[in-house]
Amino acid sequence: MKISYDQEVDALYIRLVGNLQECRTVRLTDEITLNIGAAEQLVGIEILDAQQMIGQGALPSVELENIALARHASIQPV
Repeated sequence: MKISYDQEVDALYIRLVGNLQECRTVRLTDEITLNIGAAEQLVGIEILDAQQMIGQGALPSVELENIALARHASIQPV
């Protein structure tokens, strides 16, 4: 998983899979878009107007609660 923020356009992107692939876009709201890849796999989530959506200041911390899942998915817990 990779989370990136573009300050110029105030957009947050959460990439859930590592490999780049062609996706279709599903707009949930004006600010939230899902990228769906092959086999209907959720590839990423884009949040526009991110500061308004999640609040001003620093981005919230990310906490992994299911360590077994994190190990299985080759995610390094903090």
